[in-house]
Amino acid sequence: MAAKKRSSSSVTSRASRSPEGGKERPARVAVRIKQEAARFIAHELADPRLEGLVVSNVWLSNDLQVAKIFFRIATIATGAEHDAMKKGAEKALERASGRLKKAITSRLGLRVAPELRFVYDEGQEARDRIEQLLDEVRRERDAKA
Repeated sequence: MAAKKRSSSSVTSRASRSPEGGKERPARVAVRIKQEAARFIAHELADPRLEGLVVSNVWLSNDLQVAKIFFRIATIATGAEHDAMKKGAEKALERASGRLKKAITSRLGLRVAPELRFVYDEGQEARDRIEQLLDEVRRERDAKA
C-alpha cells in the first residue's frame, strides 16, 4: 500500500497560521458559550432562582478545558435580599451544570466538555456604585450653585 504524500502547505502548524499563536479560537468559542449558556438558562431551565440572571461574560482557557461563566442578577434588590438571590442563583447553576455542559458541548460540536465554573460578576455593581456617587456629587454641586 502506498501512503499518500502530503503537501508541505497542508502541514502548517496552528501557531504559524495565527499571529497570536492560535489564541483567537478560545475567544470565538467563549462568545459562543456565552450565547448558548444564556439561551439555555433563559429557555430550558425552569428554576425560579435563575430569574433575572444575565450571563455577562465567559472566560475560556487556551486549551478549552475550563470555562468561567460570569453572571449577574438584574434586580433592584439590595443588601441581604440581593445576597440571598446571588447564593440561590449560584446553587441553581451548580445543580444544572451537568445539563448545561452537555448542551454546550453538543451544540458547539466540541470534542471535550469544558469544566464550567460560575463566578458572580461584581464589576457591574462597582460601576453602579460609582455612578451613584457621581450623581450625589453632581446634586451637591448643583445645590450649592
